[in-house]
Amino acid sequence: MSERTTVAINWAGACGGCDVALLDSEHKILDLAAVADIVYWPVAMDFKRDRLESFGSGEIDIGVFNGVVRTSEHMADAQLLRDRCKVLLAFGSCAAFGGIPGLANLHRNDDLLDTVYRDTPSTDNPEDIRPRAVTWVGDNRLELPVLEQRVHALQQVVDVDVIVPGCPPPPAKVAEVLDTIIQYAATGALPPHGTVLASDNALCDECPRIGTRHGNRMTTVHRTHSMAPDPTTCFHEQGIVCMGIATRGGCGASCIDVNMPCRGCFGPTAEMLDPGAEALSAVGSIAALQYEDGEPAAQRLRPIRSIPDLVGMFFRFTLPTATIPGTVDDRPRGDGE
Repeated sequence: MSERTTVAINWAGACGGCDVALLDSEHKILDLAAVADIVYWPVAMDFKRDRLESFGSGEIDIGVFNGVVRTSEHMADAQLLRDRCKVLLAFGSCAAFGGIPGLANLHRNDDLLDTVYRDTPSTDNPEDIRPRAVTWVGDNRLELPVLEQRVHALQQVVDVDVIVPGCPPPPAKVAEVLDTIIQYAATGALPPHGTVLASDNALCDECPRIGTRHGNRMTTVHRTHSMAPDPTTCFHEQGIVCMGIATRGGCGASCIDVNMPCRGCFGPTAEMLDPGAEALSAVGSIAALQYEDGEPAAQRLRPIRSIPDLVGMFFRFTLPTATIPGTVDDRPRGDGE
């Protein structure tokens, strides 16, 4: 290709870890700069939105979007990046599946604002001042984005070409993304539309502890802070929920290598309808059948009921893309709801 490849990177509703992961790629980012021009990356360089708007439709080769679509500004950014870029990557769990910010779908926007600006013990806000879409300071009109009704993954609002999972994507995946862009610069070749840069199989298939998994019943569900897990035995065998049974592999089992169970940041395999629901069902089948003869049926779910936050456990990274993507609430909604 005669012209240099152009790349735009946008940060939406996220913690910033995905941008840090890109910056931490060390010499790889220099390899990218050798063959491509980064024409928009406001978190790393002094770019403003008018720079992105200055391009015509499809004039940028590759767009990288990280974070959830949470506000009207994020929605506009997603639509603008999709229009300006020939290829769009959802980078990280938030963009891919909704991520941890997606757990906000358990609450209405006004309830969240009540908590942040009124109800916490440390809040001192006697006038109940809240963010507003428009505020006048003298003759100056100040504007803020408004919250969307729900948190959305990128694929729920625009078409996505490639998904890069992870919270954040581990170094090997970041290198694979940069190599993909570098290859495009050299040959014009890209992965097929809909590609997920991860394994097609569940993490259990590559887990170093798979040989110790025997399907024993969970008499109690432990949280990792309450015990010292054996570093060689399947977490489920020890009564610790591990989402590797319903999560794509390809991460290198890095959490498991440091004796922490998988939490599901690589999202579902292609065959899974809803990884959170499938993991809950699988764990329920292990735990719910552990009971004594004559025990009431309701008591047989004691291990599952001992988990303090079922949604946070099983839908930590995927709630916005789940079959039921949040709390159902028929109460009238206010502005920005």
